[in-house]
Amino acid sequence: MEMSDKENMDKTDEIKSENNPFATEINTETQNEAEEISLETDEVESEINALKTELDKVNNQYLRLAADFDNYRKRQMQERESLLKYGAEDTLKKMIEALDNIDRAIVAADKTDDPQQIKENYNIGIKQLYDVLNKIGLEVISTKDTAFDPNFHEAVMQTPTKEYPEHTIIAELQKGYKLGDRVLRPSLVNVAVAE
Repeated sequence: MEMSDKENMDKTDEIKSENNPFATEINTETQNEAEEISLETDEVESEINALKTELDKVNNQYLRLAADFDNYRKRQMQERESLLKYGAEDTLKKMIEALDNIDRAIVAADKTDDPQQIKENYNIGIKQLYDVLNKIGLEVISTKDTAFDPNFHEAVMQTPTKEYPEHTIIAELQKGYKLGDRVLRPSLVNVAVAE
């Protein structure tokens, strides 16, 4: 009867260990080292699994965060588009009332010949329009008795005079406007210069 290779090796190991006392000791040491390597391998595999789990967790958090940011970006774009499209809605609603009063003043002017009444109706409509514009932040740039400031004024004329200090605004030729800190249109002015 023939023996398999494994049985042959087992028999050889038995004979070697019976004939050589050191072989048993070496086999024991080899087994201990193999067990230690096996334990270390198990620990490394355990650490690798723990790291894989943590990586999956962080990756999922990243994907959720990326999706949240993408949704936020889309929402901001929609809000910006809506603001550009309908941002003036509130302002225009306020201006409609002033325009209605100006229209009423025009109708009233057709029915009366009193210039004082026409002027009064006109002034009421214009005042209401300016009030609405002031509420939304539009300001008239002041020029009366002020020094020329190139940030707010544009000098279109210079008049040599001794009546006013140099670089003082003598006359406003066109009103200027600003919205908050931003100049929408500078005032066109006549500035005094030394004779």
